[in-house]
Amino acid sequence: MSSKTKIIVLRMKEIIYTGIFLGLAVLLIALCLIMFRPKKDGETQAASYIPGVYTASLNLGSQNVNVQVSVDSNAIKSISLVPLSEAVTTMYPLMEPALEELSDQIISTQSLENLTYSSQSHYTSAALLGAIERALEKAKI
Repeated sequence: MSSKTKIIVLRMKEIIYTGIFLGLAVLLIALCLIMFRPKKDGETQAASYIPGVYTASLNLGSQNVNVQVSVDSNAIKSISLVPLSEAVTTMYPLMEPALEELSDQIISTQSLENLTYSSQSHYTSAALLGAIERALEKAKI
């Protein structure tokens, strides 16, 4: 019976380094799988806002109107025009109805995408959406 016994000598330092590198490799692979996995249809990221009231200026000829957006930490609460003077209401009669229409849609969907508005108020709605978007950019974390 000729058995040849091989003795391997490992230093403790080498075993520790190998264990650390294997642990980091497993952690890196797990992190990559979590970060780059495809999102399901139901998974949407909620926008995070700093709670408060934010405004964006809208220039209407010689008048300036502020679009005021009120948000809490994760939802848009209200959208309004301030100060809406008599002159603005008279000169731009579609401003208030267009804002109400957009405001209802934005608050119900919590998004500025896929909004519908009438062809009569296309330019008014586009100007209002630009101001709302600027106000929400100020509110985002």
